Amino acid sequence: MTQPPERPTADQAAAGVPTCYRHPDRETWIRCQRCDRPICPDCMRDAAVGFQCPDCVKQANKGSRQNRAMYGGERSADPRLTSFVIIGINALVWLAITATGGNRSRVVELFALRPNGYCAPGDGYIYDQGHPLCASPAVREVAGVADGAWWQLMTSVFTHVEIWHVALNMFAVFILGPTLEGIVGRTRFLAIYLVSGLASSALVMWLSFEYGATVGASGAIFGLLGALLVVARKARLNAQWLVQNLVLGAVITVVGWRMISWQGHLGGFLGGVAAAAIVAYAPKAQRSLVQWVGLGALAVVLVVLALVRGASLT
Repeated sequence: MTQPPERPTADQAAAGVPTCYRHPDRETWIRCQRCDRPICPDCMRDAAVGFQCPDCVKQANKGSRQNRAMYGGERSADPRLTSFVIIGINALVWLAITATGGNRSRVVELFALRPNGYCAPGDGYIYDQGHPLCASPAVREVAGVADGAWWQLMTSVFTHVEIWHVALNMFAVFILGPTLEGIVGRTRFLAIYLVSGLASSALVMWLSFEYGATVGASGAIFGLLGALLVVARKARLNAQWLVQNLVLGAVITVVGWRMISWQGHLGGFLGGVAAAAIVAYAPKAQRSLVQWVGLGALAVVLVVLALVRGASLT
């Protein structure tokens, strides 16, 4: 049976005998090398010089390089988590679209990126100076960014109609996402992904057919490829497999240009490169401030460019 620790005697207390700060009933003459508080043998932690208390060891671990990502921020405990969340959101949107009519789903009309809106064909479909107008309540209006549906700049990145489309894109997220998150940390990875998707939508706004619909995470995925190339070059890592995947993606885009949004792929790639450059090349002094101000400014510029294009279409 374990005996309870002895309490300091009155003589010890009167004589000022130090006791462990975590166990006041234990006499000790050992002190933490960082905070100088008395610690008992059970609380001693080996340090480079002498011993430290548990609180100082915990504080040191929080700020150690082992818990920091390569370019600032906290290292992700599970680098796959954010990618799993992204995959889950895309899967839920696809299920909602499939359950409500597929290509004819109202979810597609609401979420797909359209630079300009139009009226669905039917009675009352007329043109005024080349622009379609809804002249009858029976004709359904499909809104675009030019009509104020600004959310499509981002919702389209999480929207897929065909199962092969969502499956291929989410497999790419599963492969590339955890790799990038393991390098830059969770919040910076998510910022790069979203900025890449926004850049993809911005270029679609300017270079695609104004009444066409664009959906899919491909632009953001090309952004992940671009971002990985930047951080690999900065860290002088072997990027051969990244280049191979980029070339394969470019070939697929060129071959299927009639069905694939090359504008979205190119915009996403450029956005990922720019976002990763801000993260990787930010000076160490005030690194976080420079990174977040830079990423925020890039996002604002992309939104403004897309909305300016939308205003010109109206």
